[in-house]
Amino acid sequence: MAPQYQIRADYDAHTIVVHQAYSPAIADAALQAGRFVAPFSFHRMTWIKPSFLWLMHRSNWARKPGQERVLAVRITREGWEEALSRAVLTTSDPAAVARAAVHVQWDPERSPRGAALNHYSIQVGIGRQLIRTFTDDWIVNLTDLTPQVRKAAALIQTGHADKAQRLFPTERAYPLPRPLENRLSPGR
Repeated sequence: MAPQYQIRADYDAHTIVVHQAYSPAIADAALQAGRFVAPFSFHRMTWIKPSFLWLMHRSNWARKPGQERVLAVRITREGWEEALSRAVLTTSDPAAVARAAVHVQWDPERSPRGAALNHYSIQVGIGRQLIRTFTDDWIVNLTDLTPQVRKAAALIQTGHADKAQRLFPTERAYPLPRPLENRLSPGR
């Protein structure tokens, strides 16, 4: 049985994929530039999610206003782990959370139909202090997943969830260094 709190992600030896949903204006500008540019906001926290299905739940399969485009954001594992090393759980002391450069929260993972599962998915909020480092140094590439998201949503709606799952990224347990695992696990 999988641990209750475990990062599951699409990753390789050097990079990890996180997902974000944006308005068409933000997504188009970012895809054209190959990185985030205006109208992306560099003045507020941006939340990144390794879990594809959690973002599908959050964005209602790219149907929520302002979240109609889904991007796979491939970042360096070095940057990912740096962010996690600077993170504070959102359930921590409010003063510590307010000062933190990175916020981490754990939310129930989701099934393809959006049902809450019995294990949790990590959400990582990159604060204003690190947003330029995230956008300029950590991002390797951006991929528009919107066409496959729409196709998967249509398959699920028509009772073909098994076919839809073939369109999902392959996610597996991410091997966190023990100090980071201890730091980010609720209740430790």
